[in-house]
Amino acid sequence: MQFRSRAEKRVSDAKRANSPEQSKLEKDAKTDTAIVQAENQETKPARYYFFYRASVKNVSTKPITEIDWDYVFLDAATGDELDRRQFTSVQNIGPGKQKELVFQLQTPPTRRISVYALDKKERSGLDERVVIVRIKYADGSEWQMQ
Repeated sequence: MQFRSRAEKRVSDAKRANSPEQSKLEKDAKTDTAIVQAENQETKPARYYFFYRASVKNVSTKPITEIDWDYVFLDAATGDELDRRQFTSVQNIGPGKQKELVFQLQTPPTRRISVYALDKKERSGLDERVVIVRIKYADGSEWQMQ
């Protein structure tokens, strides 16, 4: 904002003095303002995030090193799959231990949920399910959903 006001002041001073550099200053001010605006847009973090969480417990005798899991969204009335997010978590989970797997994305999980409908029963009519697709163990062996 300060940068923009200084540039506008230089242009207005040049206009009052009938300076031959007036058009050059106007052009530079527009260019500089556009660059600053572009830089600000690139560095702004996303305003909303959607979190996907799953709590898993290792019931095997081998340590887990990696889990592929899907977060599935279903229509509550029909049971039809609306959308699916696929994740791979690289986690060391010892036998008998429990961990929470968490991912955050900027895009909404389904078209039914939008950032504009947050806190307005956005999940009504929607069921959610976590599906474990693959588990990789520390010894190199794997379990895979059939």
